[in-house]
Amino acid sequence: MLENLHVKNLALIDEIEVEFQRGLNILTGETGAGKSILLGSVNLALGGRYTADLLRTGAKFGLVELTFSVENETIVQQLDALDIYPEDGRITLSRKLMEGRSTSKINGETVSMATLKDVASMLIDIHGQHEHQTLIHKKNHLAFLDLYAREAVTALKEKTAQAYQKYHSCKRKLEESQLDERERKKELSLAEFEVREIEEAKLSEEDDEELEYLYRRMSDGKKITEEIGEAYQYTSEDSSGNASDYLSRAIRALQEVADCDEQGAALYEQLVEIDSLLNDFNRELSDYAKMFEFSEEDFYETETRLNEVNHLKSKYGNSVTEILAYCEEKKQRLKVLEDYETYIMELQDELQTAKKTYCKFSSKLSKERQKAAVQFVEEIRNGLVELNFLDVQFEMRFSELETFTAGGIDEAEFYLSTNPGEALRPMGTAASGGELSRIMLVIKSVLADKEDTPTLIFDEIDTGISGITAGKVAEKMRYIGKSRQVLCITHLAQIAAMADAHYLIEKSAEQNTTHTKIEVLKDEQSVQEIARLLGGAKITDNILESAREMKDLAKRTI
Repeated sequence: MLENLHVKNLALIDEIEVEFQRGLNILTGETGAGKSILLGSVNLALGGRYTADLLRTGAKFGLVELTFSVENETIVQQLDALDIYPEDGRITLSRKLMEGRSTSKINGETVSMATLKDVASMLIDIHGQHEHQTLIHKKNHLAFLDLYAREAVTALKEKTAQAYQKYHSCKRKLEESQLDERERKKELSLAEFEVREIEEAKLSEEDDEELEYLYRRMSDGKKITEEIGEAYQYTSEDSSGNASDYLSRAIRALQEVADCDEQGAALYEQLVEIDSLLNDFNRELSDYAKMFEFSEEDFYETETRLNEVNHLKSKYGNSVTEILAYCEEKKQRLKVLEDYETYIMELQDELQTAKKTYCKFSSKLSKERQKAAVQFVEEIRNGLVELNFLDVQFEMRFSELETFTAGGIDEAEFYLSTNPGEALRPMGTAASGGELSRIMLVIKSVLADKEDTPTLIFDEIDTGISGITAGKVAEKMRYIGKSRQVLCITHLAQIAAMADAHYLIEKSAEQNTTHTKIEVLKDEQSVQEIARLLGGAKITDNILESAREMKDLAKRTI
């Protein structure tokens, strides 16, 4: 549920922080006090559209933070799939709003707007003043039913979607495989040429690295050989004098000294060791030089082979592995093209099998939906009667789609009649805006135990109602609040009286600036506010007594 709301520097709000409670949270206040701004702030934190003019005059940035407690294990698992983990059972969504841009964070870690919206949809559902307009579009009616019957239809919906993907894949594959005889022969000829060209090259996996290495070695070999030869000349070969010859002379010169003097003997031994190291070096240098010995014929063959492999790479893949895989793919294609009629028949059989599987699951899904719709419609109709639709008729009519879809073959639409003798008509044409609002409330109440979203916000759902109907709406709100946290902005005393927690939003002017503030009301303060909603500017003792009585009655309402 939503535990805390923190807003800073938005419109009339300087800084507000409010703690919400379980059950039904009611927000009231004078027109223009900032109720819509408060709800707008929540929308912003959930990823709503932001424009710089929403910032408070003179402020460099705005901030909205929402802290939720997360207790539902299903939601925890959904968050886990997004690599988001509650800290001490809480999730904080924040959005910092600056000139022309904004930054979104979850538990202090920056996230994309898409992630913010995904997480928000799990935690809160806002039913705004125009949300009931979704009832006009019949595509939403089936979604309501599926939510109501999700225990019965979820597995079937998944199987139907899987069967549809298989059917769609088979259908597309068959359509893409349709070739006339001329096209078949042309593709067959090309595939044969490509396979032949690759196989004649007799490629091996080693061709990739070894050829490149050998070519570079040969290309650099001439220069390396020259440098090695020069080094060998100075150490061993130069007839006019080389390091090896000079060392031998030096050793002979020191030999007599070694026989006469201990220090001279030590120097003699060092020189003998140097001579031995030089002889080892010369042998290794000679062997190293032989590694770069190659003929022009060898170089030509290596270069030609490398060009051949690179040519094949330019046509069939970036590596020998990819070229060989391409060749294998073409071989399989050749088998298809050589016995094309059999291949097409196999695809047709596969498509028919996929179609039968889809029809089986979609038919089962349709039956479960229609079965659930009977009870769903009855519950909605009863709820409408409770909201003063006394002679209402309500149905859900099914028809079959002309094309297959991942969601099944059903098209469903609510039909409504609110007056005796009046024919049932589609919801979008039969109900007024006010009626749609009440119908949506009934649907929400029917779905209250079916939805996982723990927090529901109603923004002035009481528009256009009063009297007995207002009381019935209030009872519905209280009922929904028993299973989920509800935040409701209202002008009606009947709804405000049902509050488990009552908040007052006020606007005040100080030092030429206007501020919006919000405070939680105690029992007597709540009575005063309900009296204001009942009586307006002039509150009499009788009005106060009526407000107090409404609160008492609300407490006894189940």
